[in-house]
Amino acid sequence: MTPIVFVIGLFTAVPIALVLAITAIWYIFESGNTVLVESLAQQMFSGIESYGLLAIPLFMLTGELMNEGGMTTRLINAARVFVGGVRGGLAYINLLANMFMAAIIGSAVSQIAVMSRAMVPVMEKEGYNRGFAAATTAAGGLLAPVIPPSMMFVIYGVMARLPIADMFIAGIVPGVLLAFSFALVIMVIGFVHNFPKGAWMDLRGALRALRDCLPAALIPVAIIGGIIMGIATPTESAAIASLIAFLIGWLVYKELKPVELFSLFRRTAINSAMVIFMIATANVFGWVVVYEAIPQKLAALITSVTQDPFLFLLIVNLLLLMVGMLIDGIAAMILVTPILLPIAMTHYGIDPFQFGVIISLNLVLGLLTPPVGVGLYVASSMSGVKPGEIMKGLWPFLLAVMTILILLSYFPSLTTALI
Repeated sequence: MTPIVFVIGLFTAVPIALVLAITAIWYIFESGNTVLVESLAQQMFSGIESYGLLAIPLFMLTGELMNEGGMTTRLINAARVFVGGVRGGLAYINLLANMFMAAIIGSAVSQIAVMSRAMVPVMEKEGYNRGFAAATTAAGGLLAPVIPPSMMFVIYGVMARLPIADMFIAGIVPGVLLAFSFALVIMVIGFVHNFPKGAWMDLRGALRALRDCLPAALIPVAIIGGIIMGIATPTESAAIASLIAFLIGWLVYKELKPVELFSLFRRTAINSAMVIFMIATANVFGWVVVYEAIPQKLAALITSVTQDPFLFLLIVNLLLLMVGMLIDGIAAMILVTPILLPIAMTHYGIDPFQFGVIISLNLVLGLLTPPVGVGLYVASSMSGVKPGEIMKGLWPFLLAVMTILILLSYFPSLTTALI
């Protein structure tokens, strides 16, 4: 009966946190095991008793402060300095600005929302197809879960008991490869459709744009530099970044008012509480999964099909793509990590950092694919472009992501070389 409860909850739009909690509680009472009943609250609390999870609300707060503090537009202007004059320049600006934002926000949905409002109207005004403009912006959001910092990496690191700093470092090379593949897609489409050629900024305008961007650029430097150099933990770096974002928005750009902080804190508290409650309920669900020995049973099934780690990862890629189409990325991460990670490490000797990057990138694809496709609908809502029209321009980027996933599956060193 427990699997039926889980499936019904999943497909009747019940919030995933409640689905996990109700399924676990149903199993506990159905089993009649009083030890499980007495340990329920303890298991929920132990799921969130991790210092690393503090990074989630702090990175969310940093993104909110940046949006309100005028840093986004200045990062876009800085990107215009480097690629504004080439054919399809605005598309490259969109991609480069998304890279800057990915190194700060760490959330694909937030990034897609911010960049859709900023870039789609500008690209349309300069002659780009609206569907392609929205698709490029949505694809740029896929960089957020891979380029550090990443909330997906934080959650995976906590669940897999891995150093979050090392998890961030593992995402650097894959993030650069993904951005490079997107640039190739833009170049090919630009030649086929004869994209408009942009204009280079004059020297004075370029220097002004770079000068205005410098304070905002301190944020990714503080986050990534602090982690790589061992000066601060990811959580401490997130706290420093949020403080820098506040001071820059308030004192330097003067677009952020202290009176607005309460609404920013409120939004951050609500959004982060949803994620953390989901982790708590998922810990109970994962406890039930382990109790029922589901990883061992699934491992026996998969190992009967193949003993090759690469083929196993290809199977996982297909499985996670389907899961990501139906379940939100963070929820799916919480759901599948306790099941698949032990199989990958124990039976196939796959590095946990490699597996974490592959899981994160796979699941975030679900943000842009129906039927759930939260990121797709956010891009549609913010840009006013129909989801079907966005999908027409999006499929080359999705193919590029799948190619990168195959490379990451075949070459572990792409994720482990810098650790």
